[in-house]
Amino acid sequence: MDKDMYKPIEEKMKKTIGALKEKLVGLRAGRANPAILDKVTVDYYGVPTPINQLGNISVPEARVIVIQPWDAKMLKEIEKAIQKSDIGINPNNDGKVIRLVFPILTEERRKELTKIVKKDGEEAKVAIRSIRRDAIERFKAQKKTGELTEDDIKDAEKDVQNLTDKYIAEVDKIVEAKDKEILEM
Repeated sequence: MDKDMYKPIEEKMKKTIGALKEKLVGLRAGRANPAILDKVTVDYYGVPTPINQLGNISVPEARVIVIQPWDAKMLKEIEKAIQKSDIGINPNNDGKVIRLVFPILTEERRKELTKIVKKDGEEAKVAIRSIRRDAIERFKAQKKTGELTEDDIKDAEKDVQNLTDKYIAEVDKIVEAKDKEILEM
């Protein structure tokens, strides 16, 4: 059996992992993470532009992000864009830079966040299992058309299950790391 037939299956599973990571990066865990600004765009002379393309973004302290625009005229626009976004932090504009100060999480909020992380992890696992199911159904259809033998099907099921186990374990590691980050803040 050709190992290349597993490439599209593995690519889909990798995309599921990527989507989970992207979703969790946007989850505010009390620690300053510039990636939280990735989806925030500013109207820069009529063009929606990501904040990281308008200035320097730094993290001078664990709970502070500083945005220093290259064009001082953009301070107000950046401030407005952050206020309109769903990151839930009020920007402080001192006329030179914008500071985002992340509040310390309450115990209740931490528990709430870990539930969200677990739910997102479960959704990723369901997506990976769904990819496995679709792949196995495709292999069985190929058996009916005579492209694969019964032994090929058994090997394919085993190989796809191994891929599934690998990516489910990766989801568990990602969820565990995010939980740890949330609970340690």
